Amino acid sequence: MRKYLSIFKISFQQEFVYRLNFIMWRIRNVIQILLIFFLWDSVFSEPGKVLFGYDRARIITYVFGLIFIRSVVLSIRSIDVAGEISRGEFANYLIKPVSYFKYWFTRDLSSKALNILFAIFEFSLLFIILQPSFFMQTNLIYVIFFLLSLVIAILIYFLLVLLFSSFPFWYPEQAWGSIFLLFIFTEFLGGGMFPLDILPKNIQNILSFTPFPHLLFSPIQIYLGKLELGGSLKALSLSMIWVIILAFFVNKLWERGLKNYKSEGK
Repeated sequence: MRKYLSIFKISFQQEFVYRLNFIMWRIRNVIQILLIFFLWDSVFSEPGKVLFGYDRARIITYVFGLIFIRSVVLSIRSIDVAGEISRGEFANYLIKPVSYFKYWFTRDLSSKALNILFAIFEFSLLFIILQPSFFMQTNLIYVIFFLLSLVIAILIYFLLVLLFSSFPFWYPEQAWGSIFLLFIFTEFLGGGMFPLDILPKNIQNILSFTPFPHLLFSPIQIYLGKLELGGSLKALSLSMIWVIILAFFVNKLWERGLKNYKSEGK
């Protein structure tokens, strides 16, 4: 436990070494949120308007909720895993007395800790400047379910990153291509650009069989109370099932990947 705490501290300090990368990540997040905010703000400019089951307060809460949830779920350092494998640097960890997965999960937590601090600042600043309508969830059960959904979303995204990062075991030149593909899936299929329940019902049903809605969309839906208690429990159960499924495939792929690993570049 002590060695992982040391990894957390060192990783947290390293976040300040790559200040430009961190700043650009935060700026990109804020610009993206502003674009989505002004889009939906214009759509719901008419007082009392309800569209797709959202009123103005709920849709604005959805947009602002993305600031916090992105920082908790999507801020991650383990995207570097694919690059390490393709460059042959992964071999350095095979002789170290640490779990490779636990090592990167600890580094991810350090990144999330710093991003959450900045997200709170950005959230507060934008809230003061824009003064939007906001929906406050007062039901403690929904708040607890929301927090649980965030924990599960963190696990799902970490496993997805490991899954997509395993491709360089066989195709080293496709390291960043596989991660970029994951980013696209997460943004469009996870609810990062728009609420998924504005899509046709048949498309929603198809997406429900993927893990991506549980990253961003489902946690916000739970907070807004749009799923009700039964729907929230169903969403949490499905997301836990995805954790089990992804963990199984990650273990299998990495077992086969290690047998195929040739440590190119070293």
